[in-house]
Amino acid sequence: MIRLILIAIFLVLYLVVFSPALVVEWIIGKFNPEAKAKSSLWLVQHAFRFIFWLTGSTLEVKGRENIPDDRAVLYVSNHRSYFDIVVGYQLIKGQAGFVAKKELKRIWLLSHWMKNIHCLFLDRENIKEGLKTILTGIDHVKHGISIWICPEGTRNKGKGMLEFKEGSMKIAEKSGCPIIPVAITGTAEIFESHIPWVKKSRVTVTFGEPIIISSLEKEQKKFLGAYTRQRILEMLPEEYREPESNN
Repeated sequence: MIRLILIAIFLVLYLVVFSPALVVEWIIGKFNPEAKAKSSLWLVQHAFRFIFWLTGSTLEVKGRENIPDDRAVLYVSNHRSYFDIVVGYQLIKGQAGFVAKKELKRIWLLSHWMKNIHCLFLDRENIKEGLKTILTGIDHVKHGISIWICPEGTRNKGKGMLEFKEGSMKIAEKSGCPIIPVAITGTAEIFESHIPWVKKSRVTVTFGEPIIISSLEKEQKKFLGAYTRQRILEMLPEEYREPESNN
């Protein structure tokens, strides 16, 4: 319980103490939007590193060299925990925004920081608004800002992965950017597996080889979400995969 209390205290203090920084970031953004994005990302990344440290967990990263250094990408990962974001933001290259559920937009100070680091808020129930979010994501990628999305749509509590929402692949299809498949394990064991306790865990993040859509076969392009899901599933350790009868 002590870890949960420490994390909660840190989050509250961070949002309150650094709230004046939002004003500073706003002023910086009026003159230099790129500087604002970089400084906001730096602050958030360091906050997430400290939160992860408070959990007592260890982090193993594989395949980060598969992420291009010179262009934006679409990160596509499985989703098991809120800590997927805490870990993911430590490992991105360049600017990147996560696609989050629209409900987070209502959390005042948090949503401002999220907007500063290019996060997008997805309304899963409103097709028109959801399309606007995807179009914004395409525009971000075209301007050099990567997007991280979890196409399962919600946190998966069982083995394997939920089915991917094919529409989420439109960001890569329309922008022409590479897809980086990402397999994450160990994050649910920090919190979700034993709420309300926070326990240390061994977290592993594996970045797969880029998926270049233009090089895929016709059937793979047609069901790009299913293809990407299978790639990630193959990257997961055996104990995290679905029972063979369900494949």
